[in-house]
Amino acid sequence: MQPELLLFDIGNTSIKVGLANERHVLTSYTLPANAGHTSDSLGLTLLSLLRHAGTDMAELKACVASSVVPGFDPLLREAVARYLDRPLYCAPDDLPIPLENRYERPSEVGADRLVGAFAARRLCPDAASLLVVDFGTAVTFDCVSGQAYLGGLIFPGPATALAALSREAAKLPRVNLDIRAQEPAPGRDTTTSIQHGLVFGFVCMVEGLTQRLKRQMPGPIKVLATGGFAASIARVSPVFDHVLPALLLDGLRRLYYEERDIL
Repeated sequence: MQPELLLFDIGNTSIKVGLANERHVLTSYTLPANAGHTSDSLGLTLLSLLRHAGTDMAELKACVASSVVPGFDPLLREAVARYLDRPLYCAPDDLPIPLENRYERPSEVGADRLVGAFAARRLCPDAASLLVVDFGTAVTFDCVSGQAYLGGLIFPGPATALAALSREAAKLPRVNLDIRAQEPAPGRDTTTSIQHGLVFGFVCMVEGLTQRLKRQMPGPIKVLATGGFAASIARVSPVFDHVLPALLLDGLRRLYYEERDIL
């Protein structure tokens, strides 16, 4: 089926671009969120992406975005207007998120966190409470009870922690965190020591914080995870009920179609 929507999950490190129709997110691409983008370079990249996906431009109805990088937003608007000539809707400004926001200053919550919480609620309507763990530049834990977004926690992400370690300790190398071990082992070289320390350190952090947060919310509780590192945690721990790589893109898709149905 041809996509009707172009979706943008704009983070500090990367931009996830999705193509969707009314039923599904059909495919996605990841672009770097680098400072060298211009509206023209971004627009031409989007045209190339759409050609690669075999998209029929006549079927494309709109673009939907969430962003935590305010400086990038004008570039996206210019690129979409000039190269795609489609309306661009941004959450939560153009597409309100139908959850009660209990943050003391509701505007301080990142749009990505609210969209992820909304998507989780739609995917698990029967769970009394939800905990959404998103692995990006930061790891965020977001709590939902009923139809209310309660707040959450923010922790440095794995890549952020690794970069800080390499930057502050000159003799320590940058390493790959893709390991096959099922349990941490005493490292007999620096690379293994860093790999096992970071990977299993994050496993224990996620397990511990999840259990502590779950004790404060009514059950039954579902734990959903998204972001690139979620699969590495799930491989060695049963802490997640679901790992959903496209959770935020699916939330943007659902927001657009729900708002359209209301109108």
